[in-house]
Formats: sequence, C-alpha cells, structure tokens
Amino acid sequence: MGSHAAPHRPRPPVLLVSVAVVLMAALLWLTRADGAPGRTDACGATAVRLPRGDCGPFWQVLAEDFNGDRVPLGSFSDCDHHADTSGAYCAGLRGTFRANWWAYPTGWPDTARSRGREVVGVYHPEDTVSVGTAPNGDGRMFIRMWRPADGGPVHSAAVVPRAVMDMAYGKYSARIRVTKVAPGYKSAWLHYGGGCEMDHPEGEWTGPLSSFHHPCGGGEQGYFPGSDDWTDWHTVSTEWTPGHVRFFVDGRETGHDTRGVPDSPLSWVMQNESALEGPGAAPGSSARIDITWVAAYAYGWK
Repeated sequence: MGSHAAPHRPRPPVLLVSVAVVLMAALLWLTRADGAPGRTDACGATAVRLPRGDCGPFWQVLAEDFNGDRVPLGSFSDCDHHADTSGAYCAGLRGTFRANWWAYPTGWPDTARSRGREVVGVYHPEDTVSVGTAPNGDGRMFIRMWRPADGGPVHSAAVVPRAVMDMAYGKYSARIRVTKVAPGYKSAWLHYGGGCEMDHPEGEWTGPLSSFHHPCGGGEQGYFPGSDDWTDWHTVSTEWTPGHVRFFVDGRETGHDTRGVPDSPLSWVMQNESALEGPGAAPGSSARIDITWVAAYAYGWK
C-alpha cells in the first residue's frame, strides 16, 4: 500500500496508523507463534478443487481430477517396461492413463525390507490401485494396501505421474485423505536420487502427516510437522526451485529448507508402503488412501 500522509496532518490519524501497525505486528506474531510461517503456496489458495492454470513461476503440465474415469483393479499391470525412466509405462493401462501414469512394477520390495522390519511389503499395483467414483460421485484414485491372511508381505503401491518424471524443479500438489486406517501402513511421497531426498507427505497413517528433507551430500535432515491426522482431507504441495524446497499443507507453508537442495532431474513418486515404525500390518488387514486430484507444474519452462 502507498502512503499519502502529509507531514502537517493532525496527530490523531498518526496515532491511528500507529495502532494499526501495532495490531498488524501482533497478528503476525500470533501467526508465527502457532507454528505457521505465514507464506501461502504459489497458487495463493488452499485449492480444495483442482487448480487449473499456471501459478507464479510454475507452468501446469498435469491436471487430473479422475472425474468420469474408470480404471479397474488389474489395469496397473505389466509395469516393468523402461522402469524408473521417463519412458516407463504399464502395458495393462490404456489411453490417457497409460500416457500419464506409471507404477512400481509387481515384485519390487518396499522400503521396509531394507530397514530389516519384521513385516515388509512388495509392490503390487495390479491389485492395489484403481480409479472410480466415490459414493458421493467424486472421481478418485483409490490405493488400497493389504496384507494376506496367511501373513505374507504387504501389497504396497507407488504411482508415478509420467509428465514430471526426470524433471528438475517444479510444483507438485494433490488432495488426499486416508479413508480406511489401520496400523502398519504409511506414505512417503518423494523425490530422491543422487544422495538427495525430499519427502512430502510422509508418515504412518495412524500418526501425524509430516515432511522431511535430506540434504544432498548428507547433513542433518529437516523435519517439518504438517497435520495431526491423515483421515481428514488435506491439500499437500511441494515447491522445488533453485536452492529452495518448500512444503505446504492446505495452502500453509509448513517447512522450508535451503541446505543441499537438489539441482538434477528427479521423479515424483507417490509411494505408499508398509510401516517403518510401530507395529506391522496384521494378517488380513487393509488400509486405503483416496486421491481426488493431482496437479503438477514445471518451473521456468515458458
């Protein structure tokens, strides 16, 4: 705002301006005191609905709300083609979903195995990932992980938007909710590679939703709490720009780090797997996360 006050103005308006400044400072202090850094995401909104169009320095390259789409169980199959590259695809998918989505192939172990957990998981996109309509008519991607009754490994799922595979920088957003919760299941949506890792959101579904940044080349990880409950709807966003990574929950910045931020192309992996903390999934149990939209943006391409 511009200031047009003349030096000869009567004193009362000056006092009012002073009071306003004090009140504004108090409000800012309250914002900081409750843990919110006070910065909103580049779209400037909580984005309950799928955002469409460019936001600030970000150029939208994917806008998916799943409305009117049906991808039954079994479609995310035969995914071991050019795996983990920008040419990866699932032969079981058709049309735009084959063009836009990939998933970790059946048989790949999830993170729990490398951590020596008693209960581990194996990726099975063919029997965990589907797209359809919720009872309220909303189109969603459903990811239902489960553990066989015989006590075998958890069936995990990691889906990858192909439009932003092997891309440096960008903005990555989704609206999510765990609609069925059980111990032993978690998410860790991430960019990783070359000793770098940015995780958002991450956490066991029975605990809080958080973010982590593991600087390239090592160093203490950055930990940023975001929400207490996965079972509420949340809009989650990562903004990755040169020298900065920022995490947002419901439009509010929950974390910002500048240490060892990656500068090489990475893929956005929407990873869901068996828990790394607390009890493992019980035999015969299952849990589900719903995704009502996904939006992704390139940085500085225009």
